[in-house]
Amino acid sequence: MRAPGGLCLCVRVHTLTFIPGRVKLWAETFGRGLYDTVTRYSGSLLLQKKYKDVESSLQIEEVDGLELVRKFSEDMENMLRRKVEAVKSLVEAAEEADLNHEFNASLVFDYYNSVLINEKDENGNYVELGAEFVLESNAHFSNLRVNTSISNVQLPTNVYNKDPDILNGVYMSEALNPVFVENFQRDPTLTWQYFGSATGFFRIYPGEDIGGISMIFWACSLEPWGLAPQ
Repeated sequence: MRAPGGLCLCVRVHTLTFIPGRVKLWAETFGRGLYDTVTRYSGSLLLQKKYKDVESSLQIEEVDGLELVRKFSEDMENMLRRKVEAVKSLVEAAEEADLNHEFNASLVFDYYNSVLINEKDENGNYVELGAEFVLESNAHFSNLRVNTSISNVQLPTNVYNKDPDILNGVYMSEALNPVFVENFQRDPTLTWQYFGSATGFFRIYPGEDIGGISMIFWACSLEPWGLAPQ
């Protein structure tokens, strides 16, 4: 079809003819293959056998659906409340520590750098900011090696780890260590807890070894949530 001054659009339509019997055969073949695969890898037959083994000793108990939903809602509310309380306690501790800290341009302070911990030089001595840091595998943290007694600090390579602003911030935020531990003891469902500074350092609890190319260059202050305080 052509309009004056317009474009001519030509469309060729191809149609496929399906034979009903062949389509049915395809569907049955696909269905059998899918059933065999699911049965093999899902363990459904084993579950059926286990169920039959104990079926005679099982009792069906009727539950109140509304009560079940109410209980679930309460549990969820309590869990979220504990998370909020943990965040509030960190905020309050950070604000108090900041109020009580007086900036010291000549401050000398060694801290655990999460990229350098447990690292030694060619003489077998721990490198600066890389002192011994006990790490143990912890199932709660996906079996990663962590230290649930204390946090440590990550800095990107473009931030000088002995800059006065960094040292004062890290020193001030040491006050968060007991709060991290207390939060975790009060609510064992908590996982990672963090404190990010606009100056560029990132305090992590539990402490871990995060050595790796990606984390060496990563900067919390450049994340969308880390830009607001600046």
